Amino acid sequence: MPKTDDFWWYVTLSGPSGMEDALSSAAEDSGCIGSLVTGRGDLVDVQVYYRASRDLGEWLKVLEPYLEQWSEVKISDMGKIENRPWHTEWMDAFPPLNVGEKLVVMAPWHAGKEDRGRLPVYIYPGSAFGTGYHQSTQAVLTLLERYLHEGDVVADIGCGSAILSIAALKMGASLAYARDLDPSVVSEAVRNTLELNGLPAEKLDIAVGDLLKGFDHKVDLLMANILFEPNKALLPDVSRALNDGGRAIFSGMVKAEGEQFKALLEQNGLRLIDEVYFDDWCGLAAEKI
Repeated sequence: MPKTDDFWWYVTLSGPSGMEDALSSAAEDSGCIGSLVTGRGDLVDVQVYYRASRDLGEWLKVLEPYLEQWSEVKISDMGKIENRPWHTEWMDAFPPLNVGEKLVVMAPWHAGKEDRGRLPVYIYPGSAFGTGYHQSTQAVLTLLERYLHEGDVVADIGCGSAILSIAALKMGASLAYARDLDPSVVSEAVRNTLELNGLPAEKLDIAVGDLLKGFDHKVDLLMANILFEPNKALLPDVSRALNDGGRAIFSGMVKAEGEQFKALLEQNGLRLIDEVYFDDWCGLAAEKI
């Protein structure tokens, strides 16, 4: 028998694109020692690694309850893999990513590797949604470049890692109100904003919040990279939160959901002004009527 540190078990989970974060979180909760995400068009594979100190069958029994909620997720492969230096190799899974015309999203260990002229947005890949590698986040960042004005006050609803707040502040926003329903993301968002990106603390107002409930500020631009149903719940309050001439950017929706959402804009005091698509994900920009 080989020593337990000579190899690891692997299990490959396959599902629809967009499930990367959910599958990676499930794998982490099951006790894995690492995972690697790869895309295949409309599908995504998450290869999950487990220590050889337990039989593969035992790990499958541990993993199975975490997958029961997703009928569309399948185990497509499993087996042994030679032990590899994951303490450094996993870092290569987050290379610098150019977004739009101005931005590059990057992990802090890649600082200095950005293309010349790009504005770096540093994000530490952690538990909060929003590494910048998902198409819905890229859609918002692309529209943010187009519709953010120098000195704007912005709202980042469902902020996650605060990547949208960071990008807005770096591109000239004067203040960002960041809100998220999950209290655990606040410390990570603060770390990303203040420590990694060196932004002044007074430019970020971050708090736990349920969409725009209890939000009594006026902003020039609102961003919401959340799912279709939360976006629908948010929509009736958006116009109230915007100054005259204010703009709003919505994402986290696939194309079919985006079409439904566009039909709701005017009855909620907004007019569609732009839209972008990344694979099956859409980003919509609207202005206050």
